[in-house]
Order: sequence, then structure tokens, then C-alpha cells
Amino acid sequence: MAVTESRPRTRREAREKLGAYGRVQQAVNELDDRVGIAKAGRALLDKIFPDHWSFMLGEIALYSFVVLVVTGIFLTFYYVPSSTQVVYHGPYKPLDGQRMSEAYFSTINISFSVRAGLLMRQVHHWAADVFVGSIVVHMARIFFTGAFRKPRELNWTIGIVLLILAILNGFIGYSLPDDLISGTGIRIAYSILLSIPFVGSYLAFFLFGGPYPGTAILERFYIVHVLLLPLIIIGLIGAHLGLLVRQKHTQFRGQGRTEHNVVGSPMFPQFAAKTTGFMLMVTGVLGVLGGYAQINPIWQFGPYEPTKISYAVQPDLYMGWLDGALRVMPSWEFTGWGHTIPWEVFLPAVIFPGLIFNICLAWPMIERRFTKDYALHNLLDRPRDRPKRTAAGAAMIALIFTVFAASSTDVLANYFHLSLNAVLWFFRIAVVVVPIIASVVTWKICVEMQEVPGAVKRKRAMVVSRTAEGEYVAVPAEARPGDEHEELEPEPVPLRIELPQTVGAGATTATAESGVRRVRR
Repeated sequence: MAVTESRPRTRREAREKLGAYGRVQQAVNELDDRVGIAKAGRALLDKIFPDHWSFMLGEIALYSFVVLVVTGIFLTFYYVPSSTQVVYHGPYKPLDGQRMSEAYFSTINISFSVRAGLLMRQVHHWAADVFVGSIVVHMARIFFTGAFRKPRELNWTIGIVLLILAILNGFIGYSLPDDLISGTGIRIAYSILLSIPFVGSYLAFFLFGGPYPGTAILERFYIVHVLLLPLIIIGLIGAHLGLLVRQKHTQFRGQGRTEHNVVGSPMFPQFAAKTTGFMLMVTGVLGVLGGYAQINPIWQFGPYEPTKISYAVQPDLYMGWLDGALRVMPSWEFTGWGHTIPWEVFLPAVIFPGLIFNICLAWPMIERRFTKDYALHNLLDRPRDRPKRTAAGAAMIALIFTVFAASSTDVLANYFHLSLNAVLWFFRIAVVVVPIIASVVTWKICVEMQEVPGAVKRKRAMVVSRTAEGEYVAVPAEARPGDEHEELEPEPVPLRIELPQTVGAGATTATAESGVRRVRR
């Protein structure tokens, strides 16, 4: 029999009906009557998060970006984006009386005259490095486990675009102080623009506001760095999180995990407590780094002067691989039809990163074309189960790390008392040989760990055990424990699955002992 409840007709009846809920509940009810947040809020609180540690890598990027925004807002109050020349008279005596731009002058003042200014500068810089690095590690986890497959190709694309924008915004922010190192980076950027055939000179003239060094580059970089790119990044992060909630998490294979459910902790209270503590940990680590680990001491470099260049100073990690590619490229040029294309700049600084990022963007389609796999995937792969994908990823990482190491050719040559030309030729060979070796070795290891024909268990690397007498012996394969609850072959998934969009009655089961919850997709 249906029960009908009448609405209160007076404010007094409403207050009596409200009872023990109090003013907070009343405010929430009033808001829900107007915008209907209760249903969406309940669905968000029921969101399930897997418990595997690797899913926290993306949160490092998110929380470091929050620190970037907060510290960046503080720095905007004191930074002056101007190339106007002034004479420095301040607390840092080695620079007293030197001519410099207002941008460099204001950054020195932030470091030595503003309370907590140097701390904020260094936390901001460390957060930028951690932001880019955590995105790279997070995307590597997604790649090696196959989390980019259908239906998450769009989120993979958003992640790659976020990485590109993070690198670009990091370079622009690194250039704003106008010190000797960042000024050299801007000069290299100008040369890269000039190397683009046909339109390069026009792009450089437009961006810099005239011939190098131009009249408006710092002002334009400042607007792009603090307004344009951060807004785009915030929008992409929102889209990424929205798709994540809509499609739900992937998860590793294991007991109780299928293609049709999510096993883990609910948003509230378990995951909320976990992620809040993790956010405080990330913020604390960045604060410690900013307070105790010196980074980018621009007062030691001095203001930018086109006739000077520094030795033994490398760019940040997100630009080091491009700097290394520029160093190892031979000095080739092409001249024809009235145009000169400097391959020594255009290939490593334009073509090379373009190929890297386009391969990453197209990888879901490339893999789908060769594997003919058009199914939905919610369970993750182990890297050993996909030798070709894992070998390709290892080759890419080896290539990036090799060209990154090449960014220190001058330092290596000086430290080991070697010829700079010999070091350059070593890296020119290494950028070809090292990725090939890495891919072959990785593929071989993965194949060795694949299922042995005719056997139930996987082939493992040798396991050594110590006996009670202290002797080390190899454990026979038949005596090794296998992977419990592990499926050797991926479960086939139909091309179309009808799944409930919301969690209804009977869709959620909870285990009181562990707090683990399973939700149907």
C-alpha cells in the first residue's frame, strides 16, 4: 500500500518537521529544491575507486597542479612582465649597479625582498617538474596496462594533450625570469621558429613583436602562462575526471573482478580520507623540496645578455630531451628554390617531437588495427602478457632517456676528460642502438614469462630459496606457487554491452570485514 506524506503548510510545521537535522540539513534541502544536487551527489559518493597503488599516480599530477595554481597566484602579485631596462639596487650585492630587465629585477626581489617569496618560487618550480613527471609516469602506467583501449581512447588523447600543454607552459614559465639561462632558451625557441619552412620567419616576427629579441615576448608569454594555458589545462582536467566518473575505473585481474564490475573503496568515507591524506603528503613533499632543495638560482646566472652563455647548466627535465636531440643532430642544411631549411634544428626540434606525440596519440588506433580487437575492456593487462606493446613502450622510454642524457654532453666530456666530438658521436649511435636493444630484451623477457605450451602455470624466472642449513637451491617449477585467481587468457567481451547507468538495488554488495565494495558497471 502506498504511503502519501503531505507537505508542511507553514514555516512552523516545516521547522517542526526538520527536527534534529538542524540548519545545515535545512540549507542543503533548500539548495537541492532549486538545483537538484542530491541525486548527483549520492552517485558521486557511491563512486568506487580501485585500491591498487598505481591509481594514485594521476593524483600526484592533480595535486601538484593545485600547488602550481596557488603558488602561481602568489607570484603574480610581485612579478613584472617587462623588458624595460632598469638598474638594480637591492639586498643582493653581487648584482648591485647592473642593468637588467624589470622582469629579472622583480624576480630577484621576489627571491630576496618578499617574505616567503623564495620559498614560493621554488615550490612553484618543483611543482612544475613533478606535474610533468607524474603525467609521464601516469601515462606510462596506462600504456603498459592497456587502459587506453576502448572505450577510453578519448581520455588517452586528453592525457597526451595535457602532457604537451604542461611541457609548453613549463617552458614559458621557465622563460619569464629573463635570466641568462631562460634568455638562452628563448633564443633557441626563436631559432626553432625560424627553421620552419616558408612560414617560420613570419611566426617568429609575429610572436616576438619584431626581429629578435623583439619588444613584447615577455608580456605575451606572461598572459599565455598565467591565463590561457592554465584555463585550457583546467578544462581538460575537468573533462578527464568527468569521463572517469562516467566510464568508471579499470582494474587489474583478480578475485571477484570481472569486466562488468568495479571492486574497491567507495568515495566516502574510505577514499575521501585516503586522497585527502595523499594530497597533504604531496603538498608537504613539495614544501620540503621548495624549502631545502635549491632550484633555478637565477641570481647566480645573472641577467640575460645575448653575448653571454653559461656552461654546465641544463634545462628542466621536461625540456632536456629536446635539448639533447638538438645537440646530437649533425649540422645538415638543405638549400633550394630560394629557401634554406636547417635540418640540424628543424628535424630534432619540430619533426622529432611531432613524431613522438603523434605516435602516442594514434597508438590506440594502431594497436586496434593490428590486433583486430574492437571489444570493450575494463580489466587491465599485465605488461608481460603483451610483449609487443611492452617492447614498443620500452623502446620509446629508452629513446627519450638517451636523448635526455645527451643534453649533458659538454659536462660529460669535461668531467671524464673526453673529446666533446667523441661524446657526441657516442650519443648519435646510442639513440639508434639503445632503443633497439631495450625493445629486444624487453620482448624476450615478456615471452619468457608467457604460458608454457601444455602447462597450466606460467613460465617464471628462476626462483632461489635458502634451506635451513643455509644452502641456496633453485626451486623446481612444479613446486612454485601460481597466480591465484588469475586468468591466463583475457575474457572475451561482446562488442555491445548493456550496463546499468546508475547503482540500483542489488547492484552493490559490501564486505564488512574489509570495506571492499563491488559495483556493477
